[in-house]
Amino acid sequence: MKQATAGTVSGCIVWTLSMGIITSCVVPLFIVIGLFTSSSQFAIKTTGNFICPSETTAESYSYQTTTTDNFGNRQPATAVELHCVDQSGTVVKNDPIVYAFLWDGIFAAAGLLISILLAFAFAAPIGILIGRWFGRTQKPTISTNLEPR
Repeated sequence: MKQATAGTVSGCIVWTLSMGIITSCVVPLFIVIGLFTSSSQFAIKTTGNFICPSETTAESYSYQTTTTDNFGNRQPATAVELHCVDQSGTVVKNDPIVYAFLWDGIFAAAGLLISILLAFAFAAPIGILIGRWFGRTQKPTISTNLEPR
């Protein structure tokens, strides 16, 4: 059985650290973008393909309602729902929340995928930077010890 080299172990540690740092920034950003865009027509149509039964179309339905703020006061608000409408115009299915969770999940997964790619791209430069911070030098090559004639 082969032993893991110090370079392999430290590379995995550097990748894990860079993955954690990058993910902690990118994924919340993508989730916030998903929250702000969840009531868009594109989000309704995209998630409607998964939620609505066949032979129906997804439509956005919004209405005025109220919400409660941090101090217990009622405030006006606008609610958005996904309605699955058949050919005759009848609402077959009404979805007030699952489409938004699905949309946010799509954005969270995209943020995670981008985080993984960025962690792979930045792992080597981060490892070099950490090596310089701690004063670690590279192994000398054979040409380092040769003197010119």
